[in-house]
Amino acid sequence: MTIRSYEAITPSLAEGVYVDPTALVIGDVEIGEHSSVWPMTVIRGDVQSIRIGKVTSIQDASVLHVTHRGPHNPEGFSLQIGDYVTVGHKVTLHGCTIDDYCLIGMGSIVMDGAHLHKQVILGAGSLVPPGKVLESGYLWVGSPVKKIRPLTEKELAFLGYSAEGYKNLKQKYLDTLTN
Repeated sequence: MTIRSYEAITPSLAEGVYVDPTALVIGDVEIGEHSSVWPMTVIRGDVQSIRIGKVTSIQDASVLHVTHRGPHNPEGFSLQIGDYVTVGHKVTLHGCTIDDYCLIGMGSIVMDGAHLHKQVILGAGSLVPPGKVLESGYLWVGSPVKKIRPLTEKELAFLGYSAEGYKNLKQKYLDTLTN
C-alpha cells in the first residue's frame, strides 16, 4: 500500500482498514475502522481534508480529491464520507459530502459542495453538479442527476448489506496478508 505524507501530514488509518497495495492515499486523510480502499484508487488530501467513516468501501479506480481555499472559494471544499457507504468502481468524488448509508453507482461524479443526505442511491454514471443537494431516501439518476423515486424497503436494507459485504471481503484480504 502507498501511504504518503504531504506537508508533514500523514494519512490516519483506523483499526481494520484495508488499503490495496496499488492504491495511493496522500496527506490529510482519515479512514474509519473496517473501511476499505480497493485497487488503483487515489485519495488525495493535499489542499483540504478528506474524512472517510467506518465500514465504507472505496472501490477500484475511484478518485477522491478536494478544492483549495482561494479568492473564488474562501473556505475551499473538503471531502466528507459517512459510515456504511459503498462507492462503486471509477467514481469521482470532489469536495462533496456523502452522508451515512449511501451507495454511489459505478462511474458517477459528485462535484464541489454537493451533499448526498443519508440513504441515497446514486445510479451508475450519474453527475451531481456543484452545490446540488440530494434528499434522503430516494434513487437519483442521470447527468445531471434527477430524483426518480423513493427507495423500496428492500433497497434500504441493501445499503447496509452492501457495506457489510465489503467489510467481510476486506477482512479476507487482510487475512491473506498476515498468513
